[in-house]
Amino acid sequence: MSSVQTLDISPVGRVEGDLDIRVEIQDGHVTNAWTQAELFRGFEVILRDKDPQAGLVVTPRACGICGASHLTCAAWALDTAWGTEVPRNAILARNLGQIVESLQSQPRYFYGLYAIDLTNKKYRGSKFYEEACRRFAPFTGSSYELGVTISGKPVEIYALLGGQWPHSSYMVPGGVMCAPTLTDVTRAWAILEYFKVNWLEPCWLGCTLERYEQIKSHEDFLTWLDESPAHANSDLGFYWRMGLDVGLHQYGGGVGKYVSWGYLPHEDKYQKPTIDSRNAALIMKSGVYDAASDTHVLMDQKFTRENLSHAWYDEGVADQHPFDRTTKPVQKNDRDFSAKYSWASAVSHADFGRLEAGPFARQLVAGGQHGERWQHHDPLILDMFKQMGGASLHLRQIARMHETIKLYRQAERCLREFKLSDPWYVKPKERDGRGWGATEAIRGALCHWIDVKDGKIKNYQIIAPTTWNVGPRDGAQRRGPIEEALIGAPIADAADPVEVGHVARSFDSCLVCTVHAHDAKTGDELARFRIG
Repeated sequence: MSSVQTLDISPVGRVEGDLDIRVEIQDGHVTNAWTQAELFRGFEVILRDKDPQAGLVVTPRACGICGASHLTCAAWALDTAWGTEVPRNAILARNLGQIVESLQSQPRYFYGLYAIDLTNKKYRGSKFYEEACRRFAPFTGSSYELGVTISGKPVEIYALLGGQWPHSSYMVPGGVMCAPTLTDVTRAWAILEYFKVNWLEPCWLGCTLERYEQIKSHEDFLTWLDESPAHANSDLGFYWRMGLDVGLHQYGGGVGKYVSWGYLPHEDKYQKPTIDSRNAALIMKSGVYDAASDTHVLMDQKFTRENLSHAWYDEGVADQHPFDRTTKPVQKNDRDFSAKYSWASAVSHADFGRLEAGPFARQLVAGGQHGERWQHHDPLILDMFKQMGGASLHLRQIARMHETIKLYRQAERCLREFKLSDPWYVKPKERDGRGWGATEAIRGALCHWIDVKDGKIKNYQIIAPTTWNVGPRDGAQRRGPIEEALIGAPIADAADPVEVGHVARSFDSCLVCTVHAHDAKTGDELARFRIG
């Protein structure tokens, strides 16, 4: 048996935020892993004692990619705290803003953050390698250039609603501060159509949306793949074939349990929102999926727990519900992998334990028969999951991009359902109380808790998708989802551990652009990479 090599990778990713990963490698595979969130933001501390509506302005700045999702949560949190009425037009406008922001993230993520790894020298032996370089090479790849460029189109619709993107605050308690005109709606339709006819159908799918929507099972997908060269040679078909060829379906599994808050409140079913009535009013249902027992149940916020045993906070080590947290960051945050080593908390479900969040989780939840009969149901990814023997980083990508078509259809639905002469806002009455707002950001389950007392924010708590996924070990020493997904990953070259990046980026964790690999025992820098 070979010796254990400890490798520190800092950071792992290509977007904002600092995530470091430590892995132990033996016999060419990862045998242990730790994820370290190295950046403290402190939004919960910033908002303490502020005006209750401060979260509408502050929290969209938590992320430059998914600010609409934070704004959605902040608005619904105050709606439930104040007992507001939200007009149907306003619910549609909120949904549309979040949908188009998610649509922009799809090609930007796949081409700009994930697929460029397929041009790594490790894959030179693949028969797909030269074509991968032609399509996915950063800045010069044909699909890279188109995908990153087209990603800017959907958020033009967001700007029609909020005046700008990102960081608009057009969603407010009681509705929205906009009233789109027929001209705005017509422009939005044209922008959606441009996105579809210039990228989604010809480049990503190689077919019409209607043909792709006929796929309901793994077998259907394989039939579609073989049906036409246009399907097999689309970016979806090409990625599927190359991913299998280079073995991306063989690792990156994770914890085997998945969570979704559900999203897109129905415009006629959630006009007087409460925390308890939300699950029955969502188009995309909430849920927890436990793969071991093949069980689906609804997700309720009361089961959320945070553990700080391995996080840099001074709040004890017992599991806490977010309403009971006070957010006390420690001043001296030495990294100790047997103690505290991350700013992320370890988030779990009181009954199910650690859960993975994200598009993959959403699609596994969408395959369940739980929830309301009218809510969205989609069996494809759950069937693929079962037919392919469980989770992998490869299937995680397929699930995410599969959702693009559903998001597009929901954007169309919002535009069809607007009644332009109806109200967009009902002035609320401010009061003290507790509220909760949740949604599914493109990266996964996002929620805000607010406690208003004496007209000010007594407590504000945010649990983001990345918190679920990059959280450290909990009080029971259970690994977080990314830590667990790294176990078993094959490492072909410790000086260029692209496989670690594959796994981390399959979760779309928030990260930055320069990567350093260090041998943890000697401190020697093994390699340095700057993307582009």
